[in-house]
Amino acid sequence: MSAENSAENRIDRRAEEPIMLIPKRKPITAAYVFKVEFLDELALSQQAVSELMGVSRKTVNELVNGKQRFTVDIALLLEKVFDTPPEFWLNLQRQSDLWKALNSARTKTRLAKAKAFRPQKKTPSAKALA
Repeated sequence: MSAENSAENRIDRRAEEPIMLIPKRKPITAAYVFKVEFLDELALSQQAVSELMGVSRKTVNELVNGKQRFTVDIALLLEKVFDTPPEFWLNLQRQSDLWKALNSARTKTRLAKAKAFRPQKKTPSAKALA
């Protein structure tokens, strides 16, 4: 099997099967990891972290308490402060957002109403056959 055929097979299988893994349990939030694994573990106060990040103490407090999302800007600041890849924080946030959305009644209602796009297979035209 050529590499080209292999890639086509992966694409075909993906189109038929869902590629999203939906966790049954609520994932650990970025806020929890930030507080427990960084602030608590390193014995850093919110004030100290806010000074290192160059943001207000209120911003750090909202991050710790899950009132503010971990955005790209925040992830880049945390990369500089704690030498963590920004993807680490963004993936934690994404997993939490996805779980929350998939477990909300509003999203379930909207998904039930949505329709899958199924492209029509093209049949060769008369000119192409000639």
